[in-house]
Amino acid sequence: MRWILLTATVFALVLCFTRHGAGAMALWLVLGIVGLIATVLAFAQERIGAHARDDSTLSEYDLQQLRAGKQPLKHQR
Repeated sequence: MRWILLTATVFALVLCFTRHGAGAMALWLVLGIVGLIATVLAFAQERIGAHARDDSTLSEYDLQQLRAGKQPLKHQR
């Protein structure tokens, strides 16, 4: 999905710079900026999700140990 969003953003920016009317140029520029922000957030979400630890890696006991400030049994680094 993020690649489609990136392609649409680039397409909107290309259309912005090829328009001769001010209204069309402003419309495509706004869509390009909104798409750029959405694309950056989509890529950031994917990168964060790729490096996030799975919720099922620690047992309930290990989570209680962490909350108490102690080392869990399945301590991984």
